[in-house]
Amino acid sequence: MRKSIATVSVSGTLAEKLTAISAAGFDGVEIFENDLLVSPLSPEEVRARAHDLGLGIDLYQPFRDFEAVPVDVLAGNLRRAERKFEVMERLGATLLLVCSSVSPDAIDDDKLAAEQLRLLAERAAGHGIRIAYEALAWGRHVNEYLHAWRIVRMADHPNLGTCLDSFHILSRGSDPIGIEAIPGEKVFFLQLADAPLLAMDVLQWSRHYRCFPGQGTFDLAGLVTHVLETGYAGPLSLEVFNDGFRQADAGRTSLDAMRSLIALEEAAARRCGATPPIPPPVIPAGFAFAELSVPTAEPPVPVGEPPVAVGEPPVPVGGASGHDFGPSVPVGELPGRAPELRGLLAALGFVRTGTHAGKPVELWEQGEARILLNATGDGPALAAIGLESPDPAGSVKRAESLLSPVLPRHRAPRDARLDAIAAPDGTELFFCRTDHPDHSSWTDDFRTRAEGAARAPAAGGITHIDHVALTQPRHHFDEAALFYRGVLGLRPQESLEVPDPYGLLRSKAMSSEDGALRMVLNINQVGAQHIPWQHIALACDDIVATARRLRAAHPGLLLPVPANYYDDLAARYDAPPELRELGLLYDRDEHGEFLHLYTITAGRVFFEIVQRVGGYQGYGAANAPVRLAAQHAWGGQGSSTMNVTPSA
Repeated sequence: MRKSIATVSVSGTLAEKLTAISAAGFDGVEIFENDLLVSPLSPEEVRARAHDLGLGIDLYQPFRDFEAVPVDVLAGNLRRAERKFEVMERLGATLLLVCSSVSPDAIDDDKLAAEQLRLLAERAAGHGIRIAYEALAWGRHVNEYLHAWRIVRMADHPNLGTCLDSFHILSRGSDPIGIEAIPGEKVFFLQLADAPLLAMDVLQWSRHYRCFPGQGTFDLAGLVTHVLETGYAGPLSLEVFNDGFRQADAGRTSLDAMRSLIALEEAAARRCGATPPIPPPVIPAGFAFAELSVPTAEPPVPVGEPPVAVGEPPVPVGGASGHDFGPSVPVGELPGRAPELRGLLAALGFVRTGTHAGKPVELWEQGEARILLNATGDGPALAAIGLESPDPAGSVKRAESLLSPVLPRHRAPRDARLDAIAAPDGTELFFCRTDHPDHSSWTDDFRTRAEGAARAPAAGGITHIDHVALTQPRHHFDEAALFYRGVLGLRPQESLEVPDPYGLLRSKAMSSEDGALRMVLNINQVGAQHIPWQHIALACDDIVATARRLRAAHPGLLLPVPANYYDDLAARYDAPPELRELGLLYDRDEHGEFLHLYTITAGRVFFEIVQRVGGYQGYGAANAPVRLAAQHAWGGQGSSTMNVTPSA
């Protein structure tokens, strides 16, 4: 279907908006009147610019407070309308959006409203213009879409139809099934916006919190299905008022908008039993690896033998092991240094099992958990994630269809073919098949890769990557949620706001239906400089044994937990006293239990070790404030790295 977007949905000048909208592949635009009023371009210049960019002007909007008014007010309203018709003729726009009145002059009289809208439509017809009448959710007398349709039907003019707006319909809880009673030829326009479920004044909700389809809670696919049942053949058009979008890059926002419409079109096609316009999602089967960038490459160490780890005697600079820890420095005290991260992995039980044949990349393994260390010159930071895909080529096609181009990669002729796309925060996502008999494995690129015992987890040790948590740039949180939902087919959970000593942390978990792939998206509302950017959660079979081992061998490795937490835990649950002794955090729900602990931070990364008991599907969100406060306390108030030695 033809795809359009209102200029109010993106930031910038009108000229910048048109350029960005065109680059994203839209067919047309709604010109929001304020954008034209403040533009130095004349209507003729806007028309020419849009034409040159391949954009049609599908709608001019809004025209407010027209209908059901006293005669003297009507005269002024008709004069306003004539001026707008002249502007529209100069723009080349042939459809005007008229919102239901909120004016105190408006009279609660449907017959009068119909008579005056018919008069407006007759005047518009003389200019080759049609009128699309829309019920505002906060309209003075008309605030339901079927009420607006009854007035349009009563007016009975060929140049008067209705505009259906998903926000105005769904924000009031109206049943969209009634849309099917409207003839398709009288649905002149369809405006779409999603929104999170918020308990607030509907006008404020509309003006500040609308978002693109798939980023909120509305069933837009269902609404679009009802509209298509009428025979509607016009564009799918986005009209989104959002404070974040008004500040974000217009090009990026426009691409996100187009991605949302493509995904919505797919969902609506499935509802209608039609063939979707894009390839189906290929649901990842789990994590193949997590790749961490590190500042510099170490001198070689025999594969299968860990470097100096936390708690071991320090090695002088240039010592036999080749690891520069310096004099008596524990892990956590040298922010951003590569040996710190290697020592941290070794302490957790990982073993270096291979080095890349042509790149400064090391493979560390424990069970099915694989960590790559890539000496890029910065970090430590999470740079890439490998996803186990049953069909890597299909995963790539799906990503490209949703405007996520494959990233260029330099590889040697013998390197395994690995295609990657960029997530909204810049993290690279690779589609892999690991050690599969019918597909080349990325692990083949690592020479002298150790097998067997070197990879096996210790008794009760780490088995695989449970989930990865990524902190998103402030204006890209909703974009990221839509990306992972659309491209990977993950199911979003409800957003949470977690209290932090310096503000709020907003979080949304996303997972595959079977829980094999779990990701958590976070955004800091304030104080972002205090919080690590990403963390990797590692699953284990016996977290008590793992915690006991770590406490005994590496007492400075784990994040301290306040005693007050355990006092409260004892009051809420009959929890074993060893949780306090070992520094374990605990949560439960109706399905099962969750135990977890956190390491100190290396650069911008920390690790979480988790054990899920029974059918627990959450992430221990109730304990997040404890973790955040502990990280602040450990790192020192105002610390940007949090890489200082914790107190005993």
